[in-house]
Amino acid sequence: MGKRIRGLHHVTAIASDPQRNLDFYVGLLGLRFVKRTVNFDDPGTYHFYFGDRRGTPGTILTFFPWPGARRGTRGAGQIESTAFAISPESIGYWLERFKKQHVTAEKTSPRFGEEVIRFTDPHGLLLELISSDSPASVEPWPESPISPEHALHGFHSVSAALDGYEKTARLLTNSFGYRLTEQSGNRFRFVSADETAPGRIVDLLCVPATGTGRVGAGSVHHVAFRAKGEAEQLKWRDRLVELDYNVTPVIDRTYFHSIYFREPGGVLFEIATEPPGFSSDEKLEELGTHLRLPSWFESSRSEIEKILPPIQVPRVS
Repeated sequence: MGKRIRGLHHVTAIASDPQRNLDFYVGLLGLRFVKRTVNFDDPGTYHFYFGDRRGTPGTILTFFPWPGARRGTRGAGQIESTAFAISPESIGYWLERFKKQHVTAEKTSPRFGEEVIRFTDPHGLLLELISSDSPASVEPWPESPISPEHALHGFHSVSAALDGYEKTARLLTNSFGYRLTEQSGNRFRFVSADETAPGRIVDLLCVPATGTGRVGAGSVHHVAFRAKGEAEQLKWRDRLVELDYNVTPVIDRTYFHSIYFREPGGVLFEIATEPPGFSSDEKLEELGTHLRLPSWFESSRSEIEKILPPIQVPRVS
C-alpha cells in the first residue's frame, strides 16, 4: 500500500438550521453545494456536502444539519478549528467581506509565518482562513460569488485539541508518514509528504486544562483522510488493527467507502476512498440540485421527503 497518507479527504461537522448552513457556505464563503443527501444513519435528516467544482477530496466540508441540535462545547478530544487556504493577497478582501456581511472576524497573530483570519459560522463552528504562498490547485466553481483570485483553495489544515500530543503524534509520523515541521508553544505542526495535496497539515494543540469537549452544533463530528482506493484502504485497516485500534468494517457511503477509528486523543478519524466521487449519481453540472438517496433508501423516498425541511439554494450567479 501507499505508506503515506496524502492529506485530508473531508471534514464533517454538525449544524442545526439547514437553510442558514446553506446560506453561509454557498452565499458567503462561495463553496459549491456538491451534494444534498441524507444522513445514512439517520435518514430523516440531511447530509450536506460543500467543496470545489467537483467536490475534490481535500476541499470537502460536510454537515449533519440537525434542526434544534444543542450547541457543542469546545475542549480536548475534538477538532478545535478547520482552516481553508487563501492567497496572501486575499486577506484584506475577506476581512472587508466579513465586515459587509456582519460576520465577526479577526486577524490574529501570524502562525508559522502565515496570516490567519478566525471566525465562526452561524452555529458556532470555529473556522480559519490562512494565507498560503503555494495553495493547492483546486477546480474553481464558475458560479461562485467569490472571484477565482480570492476563492478558497481547499483545506489548509485542521487543529486537534488534545490532553497530550505524543501518542497522536506517533500515529501521524510512524503510521501516516507525516513529519513534525514546526512547534510554537503548545502547537505542533505535522505535514504530509505530498506537497501538492490540499489539506496536508494537521496541527496538534496540547490543552490539558480545558476539559473534554462535547459534540453538538458548531463542532466537528469527524475528520477523514484520503486513500486512493479500496485496496489501499483495506491495507490501512489491517495496519491499524495491528496497532491495536478498534476499526470499523468498511462502510459504503456511496461517494466513497469509509473506515472509522478513534485516535489516541479521542478524535474520530476516518480513512475514505477518493472514488467513486460525487458525479457517480448525477451530472457534474447538476451537483447539489436534487436530493440523492442511496439505493437502499429509494423505496422510502416519499416518506423521507415529507420529513426533511424545505431548503432553497442561494442564488449567487
